[in-house]
Amino acid sequence: MDHRPGLDPSVAEVRRAVRSALERADGPVAVALSGGPDSLALAAATAFEAARAGIRAEAVVIDHGLQEGSDAVAAAAAEKARALGLGARVVRVEVGSTDGPEAAARAARYAGLAAAAVEIGADVVLLGHTLDDQAETVLLGLARGSGGLSLAGMPAERRDATGPIWVRPLLAVRRHTTVAACAAQGLDPWNDPHNADPAYSRVRVRNRVMPVLETELGPGVAEALARTAEQLREDAEAFQDMIDETIEDIVEHAEAGISISVAALAANPAALRNRIVRYVVDSEFGVSLSRAQTLEIARLATDWKGQGPIDLPGCLARRVGARIEVVARTAS
Repeated sequence: MDHRPGLDPSVAEVRRAVRSALERADGPVAVALSGGPDSLALAAATAFEAARAGIRAEAVVIDHGLQEGSDAVAAAAAEKARALGLGARVVRVEVGSTDGPEAAARAARYAGLAAAAVEIGADVVLLGHTLDDQAETVLLGLARGSGGLSLAGMPAERRDATGPIWVRPLLAVRRHTTVAACAAQGLDPWNDPHNADPAYSRVRVRNRVMPVLETELGPGVAEALARTAEQLREDAEAFQDMIDETIEDIVEHAEAGISISVAALAANPAALRNRIVRYVVDSEFGVSLSRAQTLEIARLATDWKGQGPIDLPGCLARRVGARIEVVARTAS
C-alpha cells in the first residue's frame, strides 16, 4: 500500500489519484508533460502505477516554440520521463493568433496531444491540472460573466467528438502537493517563466487575486471554488440532458440553417430556453453567443414586436411565422 514506511504522503496522494484514473484505461495511455511540477508529479505517478497495472504509458511533451530554448526545455522534460520509465516524445506545434496568445497556445497544445495519442494508440490522455487550476478557472469565468457552464470549470473527464478521452486525475489535488511530491522523489521540475508573467490573466489570478482572497476570507477558498465548479457541472449536465430531450421535438432543419418552434421555446423556463438557443446556434454554426445575443434571440419568441433579423457571426436569427430561423447570412 502507498502508506508503507518511507513513502511521502504527497507521493501517495498523487499516486492514488492516478491509480483511479488508470482503471478506465483500455490500452496505452498518454501523459501530457510540460516539465513543471504538476505534470512531472503526474508523470512519475503514472510511471509507477501503469507499470503495476501492466499498462503502457508514454509522455508527450509539446514544444510551442514561444520561448528561446524551448526545444531544449522540451528535450529535458522528455529525458526526465524516460528516466522514470516512460516512453517519451516531443511534438513541435505552431501557435496561431486567434483569440489571443493563451487560447491559441491551448488550441495548438491540444491538437498536438490528440495527434500524438493517435500515433501512440492511446484512447486516454492524462492532464496535470490541479485543484488550484480549477479554482483559477472558476474565478476567471466569474470575472468574464461567462455563465454557469464556464463556472463549472474543467471536467475531470471529457471526450471530444473525435479524439481521445481527456482525463484530469489531479483536480482534487493541491498544487503544493505536486510540488512536494516532486521534491520527495528527487525530481527537478522546470519553472515556466510564463507562469510568473503578469501579462497573463491567469498568472495575475494565481499570484495576486488568490492570495488576497485567502488572506481576507480565510483558508479554503480554492477548495470552495472547486466545489462550486463540481456542483455547477452537475447542473450543466442535467440541463444538457433536458436540452437533448427537448430539441428533438422543437428543432427542425431549415434551408441553410435550423429553426426552433416559437411556442415551445417560449413555454420553457428562461434558464432552459436560453441554453437551447446557445446550444442550437453553437451546434449548427460553431458560434458561441454572448448573453446579450442569446437574450435577443429569445425575445423573438417571448417578446415579439416585429423586430428584424439579429446579426450574428456568420449567421443571423429571424422570426418567420411560428418559428425562429437561424440561417447562414448568405441565405438572407
